[in-house]
Amino acid sequence: MIKEVSQIKKITVLGAGTMGPGIAQSYAMGGFAVTVWTRSEDTLNNARVAVAEGFKSFLDEGLLSYEKVDEFERSIDYTTDFEKAVKDADFIQETIVENKDAKLELFENLLKYIKDDCIVASNTSALNIFEIVPKEILKNIVIAHWYAPAQLIPLVEVVKAVDAPEEYGQITKQLLEMCGKKAILMKKFIPGYIVNRLQMCLNQEVFNLLDNDYCTPQDIDDAAKASFIPRAVVLGLCQRIDFGGLDMTASNFKNKSYTFPPEKDMPITLEKHIEKGELGFKAGKGFYDYSGLNSEEVIAKRDAQLFEIFKVAKKFTDDPLSK
Repeated sequence: MIKEVSQIKKITVLGAGTMGPGIAQSYAMGGFAVTVWTRSEDTLNNARVAVAEGFKSFLDEGLLSYEKVDEFERSIDYTTDFEKAVKDADFIQETIVENKDAKLELFENLLKYIKDDCIVASNTSALNIFEIVPKEILKNIVIAHWYAPAQLIPLVEVVKAVDAPEEYGQITKQLLEMCGKKAILMKKFIPGYIVNRLQMCLNQEVFNLLDNDYCTPQDIDDAAKASFIPRAVVLGLCQRIDFGGLDMTASNFKNKSYTFPPEKDMPITLEKHIEKGELGFKAGKGFYDYSGLNSEEVIAKRDAQLFEIFKVAKKFTDDPLSK
């Protein structure tokens, strides 16, 4: 059984769509040999391009040298051969489509080839993977849930299967930290983990405000960016309650100064956008209009701004108020 992170030599990333390339880049930057697998040669070629673009953003920020980028790119292998990809892997990161049947098929295929002590991490965001995988592989399973863009966002939420050794959760956390990530090892599984659950609560109120015409999407974004979002970089959510006073928060609950919006199957505002094909940035329009803009330039600008904000955030998370 793998007892420590130093025993991990080969990492395989299964899936090369939205998340796979950024995750593969992150593992390579942690100093690991990485194999990326997907079924399609076209998807594999797109992954090569995505990884190259990901490294370019680090070059543009002055965070990597050309020599380092060349070294990291050479440490990533690409293949459509499933057996070659997973055989002898010490750590496998699954990132395929969020579909129960597709994941079950993948994990059943894994049983034929993986080492008995291989750690297998799923990036599932909505499915309870522990109820899907064959019971024979549960002892190998952890969840490592990344956020897009994976090469930039520090957070990865980690949960191990009940059947998996305690060491596997800790090893996964240490592995991610070696790749520059902020890994949170949760005590037990809950659908949505931490951040997605918080975001869903926020989304309910966002659409409550929009559906009832209290304000515009721009108003919401401006208010959030000028208040609790930058404050949270310093105080988070729980420590903010400490500084405000737990008694004040208790009074808010007792006085029912806030009532939750009624739950809906589909918010009216969201449904209208969907019906018009306004699916967001990828469609050229969502809450905001992106038509006529150069998508590559917008992504590059987004990434540059994310780099900047996470540099600042790291200063504060490395120097907490309560230390």
